[in-house]
Amino acid sequence: MINIQDITFSYTKHGDDIFNHLSLSIHPGKTYGLLGPNGSGKTTLLYITMGLLKSQQGQVEVEGTDVCKRSSDTLQELYLIPEVFELPSMTLSEYTKTYSPFYPNFSNEVLQQCLDIFQLPSDIHIDRLSMGQKKKLLMAFALACGTKYLLMDEPTNGLDIPSKKQFRKAIATNMTDERTILISTHQVHDVEQLLDHVLILGSPSQDASSNTPSTVLFDVALPHLSSTLSFTYEQSSIPSQNSLYTERTPLGFATISPRLPDEEETPLNLELLYNAVQNGKIPTNITTK
Repeated sequence: MINIQDITFSYTKHGDDIFNHLSLSIHPGKTYGLLGPNGSGKTTLLYITMGLLKSQQGQVEVEGTDVCKRSSDTLQELYLIPEVFELPSMTLSEYTKTYSPFYPNFSNEVLQQCLDIFQLPSDIHIDRLSMGQKKKLLMAFALACGTKYLLMDEPTNGLDIPSKKQFRKAIATNMTDERTILISTHQVHDVEQLLDHVLILGSPSQDASSNTPSTVLFDVALPHLSSTLSFTYEQSSIPSQNSLYTERTPLGFATISPRLPDEEETPLNLELLYNAVQNGKIPTNITTK
């Protein structure tokens, strides 16, 4: 488990706080979606969780150990795929030989499986790849490392449509009860089929210009959400009166409503949910985990 306890963070001593007394628990065996507007601190939170940034107050514990201690036992169970990165000029075999020994659960079989999913050859020279191919290669290597915690920052940015499908297959194929995946993204449609849990960051003031520290607006397991809310499309000129949130579409309205006891579950519309949360339209009692 990752416990983020009462963290306060700003990038400068007298700058505005990104977080102020933020707490959050990330449980094992789940795939989390981390959503939020630009500037809400999604990337910052990933780097704090990795121990690459240190909060001015509070701490992050991974399996009960303060991540800022940078112990090898903790770090070998964490892997971060940043949105922007550089890879060295070497072959994949050289890269694997250099970096895989740090991860005791590294699997060449998983690496080859992911390369096959991403349709990448195993005799790659890394600096001859496009940015999208490099991203797929790094995701393949990350999954092969077998870490308990895999953090991804905008993993589908730069991927074409077939590659996004490959990404979902690679994640789903290698998800286990022991692994936790935290995906920070704006591309909600790319990941909503993968998620077990949704975290949404934002300002409680709903005013992007207020410089209010970001907090967790929404922290809900999707099975709870499916039993509580219905996501529907209504072909009508006005939305239904019991809707919690609506958005006009060319054919009517996309709506979120309380799910009635006799109603069937509906597919999640993660973008609609996100907009509803950011607009303060989801009641507090619905967000009970």
